[in-house]
Amino acid sequence: MTLRIAIVVVVMAALAGAWWLLQILGIPADLSPDALAQWLKSQGAAGPLLLMLLMTMAVVIGPIPTLPVSATAGLAFGVLEGTAIAATGALLGAMAAFWVARCLGREVICKRFPDNPVLARDGSQRFLTIAILLTRLIPVFSFALISYAAGVTAIRAWRFAIATFVGMLPMTVVFAGLGNTFTLNPVLTVAAGAIILAVMVWLPWSISRNPGSQLARWLQLNQ
Repeated sequence: MTLRIAIVVVVMAALAGAWWLLQILGIPADLSPDALAQWLKSQGAAGPLLLMLLMTMAVVIGPIPTLPVSATAGLAFGVLEGTAIAATGALLGAMAAFWVARCLGREVICKRFPDNPVLARDGSQRFLTIAILLTRLIPVFSFALISYAAGVTAIRAWRFAIATFVGMLPMTVVFAGLGNTFTLNPVLTVAAGAIILAVMVWLPWSISRNPGSQLARWLQLNQ
């Protein structure tokens, strides 16, 4: 319990300190891509680091949207450099959220659901990796929520990192390349997210009814 309290205090202090630093340096209040890009350019060599810090905070805190930050990266630093900076910051934030959840909630989850194939200690790594990859591809899913949820599952950290990086890269490139001129079609986004969600709900149900099926063997859920 003492360790968990210490982790919470350290994370809260780090986030508060980072936000205080951004405020001192004059970060725009509206957080629009245009305003942020101009502000980052005015920070000189510290601009990429500040963008990376902002992206990390956006992932850990959650309510701050990550895709506008990716658009800011493209506007401020160009497609290639902007993508690299935004992706690095997002991965750092995802790993931070992942380890916070793992340290605070993993043991509790294991005790509560010892035989669950997703949450148990010997849970299917392949299934979890695919699930993370799919949810990263569609921005309708909360980047922060997926990171925290993954932390309490059985997925290994390196698998989570690879699935996160590969899955988020396409949309990061798109937003960094097109900046704030890109408007995401909400209907298509929600539809794609609903399809992925339906598949993720259907898979456990189907496998529970046919534990010896080829799909269950491929996903390694019947080990």
